[in-house]
Amino acid sequence: MNQAQRETEFVIFCIENTALRLGVSGAEVYRELQQANGISGYLYPSFPTLHTQSKEYIVDEIIQYLARINPAFVRKKGAVA
Repeated sequence: MNQAQRETEFVIFCIENTALRLGVSGAEVYRELQQANGISGYLYPSFPTLHTQSKEYIVDEIIQYLARINPAFVRKKGAVA
């Protein structure tokens, strides 16, 4: 697996685990992150740091990111940011 594939796998991991925590589909989290430039502007550039952290930490960071961009989405899903 090359670096680009590892990073893409990580982004998918992030989206799916955030969706599980929020109780929504991966597609919903993907849409929110896309609208907020969160995939190419946050997850890919943060890969070197985030991929070394625990799943809980990563998901917490993503929820905090989403809460800054669209607090209604996170509140609506019942997550505490």
